[in-house]
Amino acid sequence: MKKKINGYLLAGLLLTGALLLLALVGEFWTPYSVTSTSGPKFAPPSAEHLLGTDKLGRDIFSRMLRGLGTTLSIALGAVVIGAGLGSLVGAVTGYFGGVADEVLMRLNDALNAFPSLLLALVVISLLGPQNKLNLVLVLGLVFIPSFARVMRAAFATLRDRNYIISARLMGAGSGRIMLVHMLPNTLRVLLPALTIGFNNAVLAEASMSFLRVTPIETSIGYMLSESQSMFASAPWYALGTGGAIVLLVFGAGLIGEGLRQTKGGLL
Repeated sequence: MKKKINGYLLAGLLLTGALLLLALVGEFWTPYSVTSTSGPKFAPPSAEHLLGTDKLGRDIFSRMLRGLGTTLSIALGAVVIGAGLGSLVGAVTGYFGGVADEVLMRLNDALNAFPSLLLALVVISLLGPQNKLNLVLVLGLVFIPSFARVMRAAFATLRDRNYIISARLMGAGSGRIMLVHMLPNTLRVLLPALTIGFNNAVLAEASMSFLRVTPIETSIGYMLSESQSMFASAPWYALGTGGAIVLLVFGAGLIGEGLRQTKGGLL
């Protein structure tokens, strides 16, 4: 019998894929220059300017395309760092236990005790000049504890399974056991965690850019902050930037829900 395609997963993949495609296009082409001020000021959405223009005459849709790329690259970079290092910590502590577990998880608990956004603000203020790379590194480090806890629980659950004990008795090394026999069986919890981490990264980046902590002008969060002063004259600016953030989070959330329902599978 043919399996039924998960509606949540399909809708999330289509929505997120469309946004990724727009972001990719924006890296190479935009209808207007993102810095051009030659357009009419406060022009409403039209065929010429799909999302209107701002107080300087800049095309909002062009800036949105570039902003999607900036926000997505920061969020994806942060998730890669957080998931990579967090999974490593979780795998080691969950598989070996003992002293390594106690030391690393107590450090993990200490980091987890601070609100993630507050911790990110403190760390990035200590790094000096705020730029895109610093923001990726800071958010990646902030997300390590959540991934470490998820992966520790997954590896601790699997380490006493019969097939793991059999592999150990047959002489397989710890590294091979973790990579070949255990890691694939943790995807059912890792993949939904990645979608949650991505959502948190998007919101964290938008929040920090909104507060002008990291003045990256092509970020959607920065654009949303900028739109505050223009809401009465150009409400489409705030609706467009806010809508982009909502769609990013909503798309990833649908993927996460679809993965949970299918236990990490695609169908």
